[in-house]
Amino acid sequence: MSKLTNKKKRTQRVRFKIKKKANLRLSLFRSNKFIYAQLIDDSEGKTLLSSSSIQKEFRDIKGSPKEIAFKIGESVGNKILEKKINKKICLDRGGYLFHGRVKEFAMGVRSKGIKF
Repeated sequence: MSKLTNKKKRTQRVRFKIKKKANLRLSLFRSNKFIYAQLIDDSEGKTLLSSSSIQKEFRDIKGSPKEIAFKIGESVGNKILEKKINKKICLDRGGYLFHGRVKEFAMGVRSKGIKF
């Protein structure tokens, strides 16, 4: 099996477990350069909020990719608090392992008091 096939299987497995529950899904995508996050309500099929490192406010930040991922997580946490979202949230890490930038992103969200 190729790396891409294995990643797709991991992604499907993670999303299947999350979608069984009626929670909001905090979906994460990371490329080599950028990191993107969306809070998705699967029951309505709508994206409630999003944030990424490609936005103007994060483009000019100098630092390691882990630091930028932490700041994106803080941004998502702030947006969740501003919109007063009280439903339970699950982190959809996709096919990525929970370390490095994914872990820093999660720590950034949790630093704002959001539990998942």
